[in-house]
Amino acid sequence: MKQVEIREKFLNFFKERGHKIVPSSPLVPENDATTLFTGSGMQPMIPYLLGEKHPLGTRIADSQKSFRAEDIDEVGDNRHTTFFEMLGNWSLGDYWKKEQLAWIFEFLTKEIGLDPNKIYVTVFAGDSSNGISKDTESTEIWKSLFAEKGIDAKDVELLTEEKGGELGMQGGRIFFYDSKKNWWSRAGVPENMPSGEPGGPDSEIFYCFESVEHNSNYGKHCHPNCDCGKFMEIGNNVFMEYKKRGDGSFEKLSQKNVDFGGGLERITAASNDHPDVFKIDSFSRIIEKIRSFPTKLDDRSERIIADHIRAATFLIGDGVIPSNKDRGYIVRRLIRRAVTYTKKFGIDDLFTHEVAEITINYYSDFYPELFSNKNRIMDEIRREESKFRKTLQTGLKILGDKKSITGKEAFDLFQTHGFPLELTKELGSIENEKEFEEEFKKHQELSRTASAGQFKGGLASHSEKIIRLHTATHLINAALREVLGKHVWQKGSNITEERTRFDFTHDKKLTDEDKHKIEDRVNEWVRRDLEVKKEVMSQDEARKLGAIGMFGEKYGDTVSIYTVFDLKTNEIISREFCGGPHVSHTAEVGKIKITKEEAVSAGVRRIRAVAVDLNI
Repeated sequence: MKQVEIREKFLNFFKERGHKIVPSSPLVPENDATTLFTGSGMQPMIPYLLGEKHPLGTRIADSQKSFRAEDIDEVGDNRHTTFFEMLGNWSLGDYWKKEQLAWIFEFLTKEIGLDPNKIYVTVFAGDSSNGISKDTESTEIWKSLFAEKGIDAKDVELLTEEKGGELGMQGGRIFFYDSKKNWWSRAGVPENMPSGEPGGPDSEIFYCFESVEHNSNYGKHCHPNCDCGKFMEIGNNVFMEYKKRGDGSFEKLSQKNVDFGGGLERITAASNDHPDVFKIDSFSRIIEKIRSFPTKLDDRSERIIADHIRAATFLIGDGVIPSNKDRGYIVRRLIRRAVTYTKKFGIDDLFTHEVAEITINYYSDFYPELFSNKNRIMDEIRREESKFRKTLQTGLKILGDKKSITGKEAFDLFQTHGFPLELTKELGSIENEKEFEEEFKKHQELSRTASAGQFKGGLASHSEKIIRLHTATHLINAALREVLGKHVWQKGSNITEERTRFDFTHDKKLTDEDKHKIEDRVNEWVRRDLEVKKEVMSQDEARKLGAIGMFGEKYGDTVSIYTVFDLKTNEIISREFCGGPHVSHTAEVGKIKITKEEAVSAGVRRIRAVAVDLNI
């Protein structure tokens, strides 16, 4: 089957069972500074899993765009990708294990047509240290479901992945693993979960590729969680009913939740009975383009290029611009790593924008934001590749014929020419990587010393004029996001008595019309004399209220937020993490005028503005 068919079948299947279909959230979490990217289908659902009422009810389904930077070094095998789609369905205090397991088994075997004889499942073996019992309920449900297909499903105690390698399959169909494998939370195992975090036992579904021979490098015997490639996890039913207490113990949530996540690419690979996700239709088109290059690449290089450019296309489409920091650095690394693999094979022509275009054309029907941002995506990716090829050429000249370089030489390449450490390692080897780390620490200390005198929050002082402009800056941020789009994020600010300077993510020069719209919006809010209120609360509470902060900034457990709101209409104009100070009402700000707009770096713009009149 094709990827689009499976996505459509999944959403229709659960729609017929009373689920409301919601669109994918962006890859950049709008109200969660704890993580750079949306890395799982359940991430946007956290408030509702904790008990908040979802506006569409208790049954939800979607296909969520997801990105995991931690998988970048694993890409190149048959199953790992950085970007992926996660099919999801949720019961928010509605149905429970019996309905969920029966439905997902029906979807996989009837709708997708997977052979039930090639399906194996794992369940939670219990956690006595945390007082959480073994999941025998799921076991009995699975036995009944397999029996309906004429399969006698024996359950097997493995408990740990290591024991699985020692004991093997033992004729089993249902396998018990401990909390390292069959417990799901954003933080992993129960011991790593912070206070207030939800989690629960899960039951994972694996597809067996019988054509794959077990590789004993991964253990004496094969089992579902073996990494040899014979088994591939295609779905995970999380029964989320616990929350971590402050004292480290667990309590039951106010409702029992079902959180299913199924990798769309992996389910597609299983439907084709082929263990390589890069053989599915969404990747085959991209790889076909890569194979049109004048020089043939090896399989691993093809997969890395295909994955990285597809991921970069989606990230740029959601507003992430290549840069040297945070999310932008990850996009830059993806593009540059892909280019490095073509350069190793002697390919010098620009190509990334062509691969991006194939990705956009394939996915735009379901993700229309890719089409609407097509020109911007292709321009950004082409610009980054062009810039890096010049850097790469310089670095290769310096490296010359050397098989290895010192850590200091690697740092000099990084500091002087922007040549990242990981790319130096891709092209050769480093004799003493610790030396690189030492040089990098010296560089950081010098940078900190240079900026030690800067006033916190970018304010030069706490004078009345500066406080007025500080509040004005929050209003400008809100107006930028309203006029230009939600891809706009603060990248920095500096406020003096004369003006405010505000840096933000945006990929093109502001038109005169844009600047007039932004000024008009801010000055309208000033005329309405809106209240500005400070509140101190937990970071989690602030996130739930929709507070935003500076791009990439880390915040503590307790935060202060400033909200600009209209008491008459209950409209929230701006809500930001901020240490203050601010005026109490927007009329104190005065009329705002943008005096200058310019580029700071690729994808980052800067505006300067002044408060010209208190009587508007």
